[in-house]
Amino acid sequence: MNKTCTIVLTGLMMLFVACKPGTPSQYIQPDEMEDILVEYYMAKSMAQQNPSQDEREYNIAMYAEAVLKKHGLTEAEFDSSLVYYYTRSDRFEAICKRVSERLEEQALAQGASEGEIGKYAQYNATGDTANVWADRTTALLMPMPPYNRWDFAIEADSTYRRGDALMMMFMSDFMYQTGSKNGLIYLAVEYDDTVVSRNLHFSVTGLTQLRVPEDTTRRMHAVKGFIYLDGANDASTATHLLFLNNVQLIRFHTIDADKELATDSIPRGADAGRLTSDSVSRGDSIRGGNVVLPPDTGTTVH
Repeated sequence: MNKTCTIVLTGLMMLFVACKPGTPSQYIQPDEMEDILVEYYMAKSMAQQNPSQDEREYNIAMYAEAVLKKHGLTEAEFDSSLVYYYTRSDRFEAICKRVSERLEEQALAQGASEGEIGKYAQYNATGDTANVWADRTTALLMPMPPYNRWDFAIEADSTYRRGDALMMMFMSDFMYQTGSKNGLIYLAVEYDDTVVSRNLHFSVTGLTQLRVPEDTTRRMHAVKGFIYLDGANDASTATHLLFLNNVQLIRFHTIDADKELATDSIPRGADAGRLTSDSVSRGDSIRGGNVVLPPDTGTTVH
């Protein structure tokens, strides 16, 4: 009886392994997709060394075509595979993570320092300056619904104080052969009785920052927002991708604990100090730049 049970269990295990879902053969397999993305980024980096904007764009398109040709793929096959992986976020997130790790290894091997690689990931989850981001740190967007928008929400806990300021930051890389680039980040901070929102258009590869200034009169409840890639009406069949990496949400304590406790005596209701309607409803939109602090902070970082 025991021998029979062992045979049955072994057979069931073999059947389970054999039936484990994999990537259908009509799509690019995970290892090859990883190689293609790494090769594309490396080729793009080489192309961007040309001082002429027109020549850079031309070379990027040629390099992308060469990478696909090397792997015996058409743009249509590549794009359909991207759609397949995007609908299976767990698999695609694993690919993006490995791509990021390999690119960092390449950079280090070519002489970049650890500080240069990690200078945007220096904050931990504690302290007066803390990275409170708890979602995935990489994403890939395509200009077609529903793959062109990434929504997120973070609930404020007991570590948040009145007077906290927030800054969302990430590295972006537009993988475009042709067409205009237009990404949008939107942040909305929910307080006791109001919502403060900011938005920023970005179109440049590199670091993007969007800051929501402090409010010393209200307690924060939640931070919500999204990152959106425009271009759904673009008739071009060329590859259009936005890769996001090192996504962080930095929380700054701008007042100390004693001052924070003192705000409990501030009156609520009509007599309370409130944000102006302009600061609540206005979105600070800036095109063409990629690192911006809102005007009321008095600072713009280039």
